[in-house]
Amino acid sequence: MTIPAERLHQIANRFAELEARMASGQLEGEAFVQASRDYAELEPVAKAAAAVQAMREEIAGLTEMLADPEMKAMAEDELETLKKALPQAERALALAMLPRDSADQRPAMLEIRAGTGGDEAALFAGDLFRMYERFAAEQGWRVEPVSMNAAEVGGFKEIVANINGTGVFAKLKFESGVHRVQRVPVTESGGRIHTSAATVAVLPEPTEVDMTIDDNDLRIDIYRSSGAGGQHVNTTDSAVRITHVPTGIVVAMQDERSQHKNRDKAMKVLRARLYEKRREEAHGAEAEARKAMVGSGDRSERIRTYNFPQGRVTDHRIGLTLHKLDEVLAGTALAELTDALIAEDEAKRLAAMDG
Repeated sequence: MTIPAERLHQIANRFAELEARMASGQLEGEAFVQASRDYAELEPVAKAAAAVQAMREEIAGLTEMLADPEMKAMAEDELETLKKALPQAERALALAMLPRDSADQRPAMLEIRAGTGGDEAALFAGDLFRMYERFAAEQGWRVEPVSMNAAEVGGFKEIVANINGTGVFAKLKFESGVHRVQRVPVTESGGRIHTSAATVAVLPEPTEVDMTIDDNDLRIDIYRSSGAGGQHVNTTDSAVRITHVPTGIVVAMQDERSQHKNRDKAMKVLRARLYEKRREEAHGAEAEARKAMVGSGDRSERIRTYNFPQGRVTDHRIGLTLHKLDEVLAGTALAELTDALIAEDEAKRLAAMDG
């Protein structure tokens, strides 16, 4: 897409103005913080705009040189090179100008739940968690389980974890939805392929400043833990269930022996769910547009199939099939899927800007 010259000048002027304000030494407190944010956000756009401007000016100069017989041959060679490079530079600028999701650089909360398929679904939920764990390790992120409900056969009925690092939500936000697996269960003597599923939700993690919760909106129930967990489980009232009355969102936590720790963890999960709900409401039409691009992230929507007999993984939203199931589940090839989804999102948003 071609960005008008007037727009390039506006970007350059705005950036120069910000640079001057930052250098003036007159900004303090919140004004300085805001100017720093604006500067960091505009810098890559300004650099990309300057590159496009420089290329356009060079092309104009070389075009004039074509009239000089002695310079014509050299000018033609350079012109050809620049004209091939310009569209790429303009695309880079257009990408830099796309509105950024304010949550992109945040850590995220990952929730995986076994869906239809009983024991096999729980085993698959375990496979997915290990996949994200290994992928996170490759990115230099840290994974900290918040709560887990292990299944007797292995895997998880449900697991919630924090993934801390830079740009976690940007990389993982398109993982939300239903992941389906097709394979022959270990318990299946007839060799028949079973289909089961697990749901994944990736929520950006807010700070307490982003998401303050009024204590008067909470109903907190304390009860005795149940299920596997050793001798201590049924001896103290340490499990916590928090209901956010205005929205009806309920979070229960019983992993820790301490009621205080369970409450802290439950509040962390509740804060993330409320923050995502508020983001969806605030973005409205924008959120709807993003849903149309690479799926809604709705937990009822099937987004990907992991087919073991054929060793393939298919992402249904972008029609991408990779014949490297083992590498995807090992976390090493998951980036091929996440990067393709981000690229598709960018392409659709660029097309919308152009239109």
